[in-house]
Amino acid sequence: MKYIFISGGVVSGLGKGITAATVGLILKNRGYKVTNIKIDMYLNIDAGTIRPQEHGEVFVTKDGMETDQDLGNYERFVGVSLDRSNYITTGQVYKAVIDRERAFGYDGEDVEAIPHVTDEIIERIKKAGKSNKADVVIIELGGTVGEYQNSLFFEASRILRLKQPKDVIQIHVTYLPFLKNIGELKSKPAQQSTHLLNAMGIQPDFLVARSEKEIDEKRKEKLAVFCNLSKENIISNPDVESVYVLPEHFKKQKFDEKILKKLGLKIKPEIGELKKWNKFVECKKMAKKTVKIAMVGKYFATGDYKLTDSYISVIEAIKQAAWTVGVIPELSWIDSGELEKNNLKMDEFDGVVVPQGWGSRGVEGKIMAIKNARESKIPFLGLCFGMQMAVIEFARDVVGLKDANSIEADKKTKYPVIHIMPDQEEYLKKKQYGGTIRLGSWPCKLTPKTKLFNAYEKFGKDKDAPWNVENQMKLNFEKDETIIFERHRHRYEVNAEYREQLEKAGLIISGTSPDGKLVEAIELANHPFFVATQFHPEYIARPLTPHPIFLAFMEAIKK
Repeated sequence: MKYIFISGGVVSGLGKGITAATVGLILKNRGYKVTNIKIDMYLNIDAGTIRPQEHGEVFVTKDGMETDQDLGNYERFVGVSLDRSNYITTGQVYKAVIDRERAFGYDGEDVEAIPHVTDEIIERIKKAGKSNKADVVIIELGGTVGEYQNSLFFEASRILRLKQPKDVIQIHVTYLPFLKNIGELKSKPAQQSTHLLNAMGIQPDFLVARSEKEIDEKRKEKLAVFCNLSKENIISNPDVESVYVLPEHFKKQKFDEKILKKLGLKIKPEIGELKKWNKFVECKKMAKKTVKIAMVGKYFATGDYKLTDSYISVIEAIKQAAWTVGVIPELSWIDSGELEKNNLKMDEFDGVVVPQGWGSRGVEGKIMAIKNARESKIPFLGLCFGMQMAVIEFARDVVGLKDANSIEADKKTKYPVIHIMPDQEEYLKKKQYGGTIRLGSWPCKLTPKTKLFNAYEKFGKDKDAPWNVENQMKLNFEKDETIIFERHRHRYEVNAEYREQLEKAGLIISGTSPDGKLVEAIELANHPFFVATQFHPEYIARPLTPHPIFLAFMEAIKK
């Protein structure tokens, strides 16, 4: 196996994850099997207990690991389903080392950062490569160079390169700010971040130069001299209108060929992955009509700023489906807490999405938005918490259970139409919050002739799509025995005691667990599109396989 370490300098949020994902795609296009690893430096075991405003979206793998959002980028670009081996944190590494020491796994040695912690890091990287049968393992190092927290991961990369010099390269993503008062890109911060790497004994093979504008030859020459590498190995990565154009941008600079040459790998003919990718990018260019979509959430605010990273998979799933059906989505961020105060109507929007969430804050705002979408016949899509809110709204306003609620929002509610899953109650009593909820890929049986069923029948027959292949596929539209696999992340579910009342009043249960006990999706008839799922279809929506539910949603909006 070959290894590519991707680090970042100057500032966080440069796009290391997108760079790592794009490198994966252009190498896959050359016929190599790649896998991506994200290393996060925090002491958490996983991302499951971190606030979305703190660290962005929590992405869930097929085997139920709660990870950094960059694993979503990797899956979308490379078109593969990753697992828990592709995500490493400082907490995981330290815990493994300490547990081994307690079990006398080091035979009485004094356990130290080097070599024991670095050996554990290297072993995990190699294990991920083997389990994914990869030719090339791409490892994104979290944070920026110079932080004390991630120094051991940089040290592990240095040691691996020392042991296997022909198998390891280093790519450093750095930043050139554009100073408007001077009118030029400045290279000094990029030089300094490279010097910090050098001080750790690491010489990057490539610099990926992030900037507002395309980097010019003069800046390349300066970086080459002061960062000790050839001008040809400085890759320009300016701001672009969409991250999906980046693979072609890298390809034009022959980044794929340069990487393979550095790794001593044969430059194989292209296998057509990039051609398919560019066809998808063309869809965006061809789309003309703009549609307005309200994203009603509660994880936008961070200080005085609004961030969208909390819902990045949902946003990308909407874009993929919108461009495919020929429209341009214009997203508006509606804070559900503000909605409660201002009673904003959804009538100005062409579609409404209520995504995932937790707790009691902002619940009534989400319910108000759903009521408006239902009554005004605005296409609506509810995801996980959004489905639960849709059930509550229906129970209150259609069934007549005026105080209906989720026990997550109101433990004393008279009508707990959403309640906790039985095994989850025990976990909460013991304060076992991390990694205990319903996670990963689970089967869902579709109810025939529903909107949900029709969406998968029309758009979901690709045998290579993740909803078909994550476990074993069972697609049988003719016999009405269709089981798909979707990823989950929840503790609460529809209370079966109220199911008969809800269905009698017109709520359609369009998806269940194969044994029929758990409600996985609901919808309404006599509405252009009112569908909500307990699972997260956004996690497996990809540019080359846009998700059937999002495609059906965007089609309804277009109509």
